[in-house]
Amino acid sequence: MLSPSDPPVIILEPMERRHVKEVADIERACFTSHWPESAFLNELANRSARYVVASVEERVIAFAGMWVIMDEAHITTLGVLPDYRRRYIGERLLVRLLEIARSLGARRSTLEVRKSNTGAIRLYEKFGFTAAAVRRGYYSDTGEDALVMWVNDLWHPSFEASFEARRKLFGL
Repeated sequence: MLSPSDPPVIILEPMERRHVKEVADIERACFTSHWPESAFLNELANRSARYVVASVEERVIAFAGMWVIMDEAHITTLGVLPDYRRRYIGERLLVRLLEIARSLGARRSTLEVRKSNTGAIRLYEKFGFTAAAVRRGYYSDTGEDALVMWVNDLWHPSFEASFEARRKLFGL
């Protein structure tokens, strides 16, 4: 297990076919209801989808994905192996996704998150996501509700200032 005083060197890169098995393994480790490898292979062929992996010493330890359709980025998933959590890896992945979304012309972003996942909610709030609605019984494995969160303007000066500060913090 890593110590907070010894952060790993993280490499972020677009997900490729060679990463799919490791990504599916992370998905199983992170979520009770998970996607099979075939779903990630389908996402690689999806023109709207963008996925990023985080690696340490050539081992994939985290991933995140989104769909960008017209001016909206819908973050579909973000998973970090348990031993690598609380090391700002999810935050780095979110920065990268939002960079990509903005480069593709997205004006706003949305996601769903389990109401009980306070750590993820706090992460998203750092980026200006706010709860806009609740999807009752959204998660089929437990029937848990999802919060629907939005950033309504990825180009607003207050978002840009906060976003640029995070990019610089992580050297992205």
